[in-house]
Amino acid sequence: MAPNRPLSIEHFFIVNAAGGLIYNLVWGSAHPLSENDALRMASTFHSLHAIAQQISPTGRGGGIVELETSGFSIRCFQSATGLKFFCTCAPGAQGVAQYLKQVHELYADWVLKDPFYELDMPIRVEKFDQKLVALTTEKFGPRVTG
Repeated sequence: MAPNRPLSIEHFFIVNAAGGLIYNLVWGSAHPLSENDALRMASTFHSLHAIAQQISPTGRGGGIVELETSGFSIRCFQSATGLKFFCTCAPGAQGVAQYLKQVHELYADWVLKDPFYELDMPIRVEKFDQKLVALTTEKFGPRVTG
């Protein structure tokens, strides 16, 4: 692990069941992604997740839950409806699986109950943004800038 690298999430994504990026957030010390890079990251992860489900030797694979390398980790929570909540983080970051489940609860409480939100469309719900930032700050500390 690189010195002085916080054990935090860096990029957070929500991908719908069809593989479309509907939300992303940069939190940690990583460089922000361009919109094209965020779309590419989301669609690549969605594809790899689907392949992992198909090649499971038991035939009941749940896709990628965690992928860890020496430089970063990807953690994913998939809802029963196929929505994927995933993030990149430093290897060894603690509490990420629980955090992703809590974000799913926020999504259910604030996005799905918003009468103006259309399913599978980009999420633009201010209250969800506020609750997500508060949860992320509570779990991983304030957003790193610069």
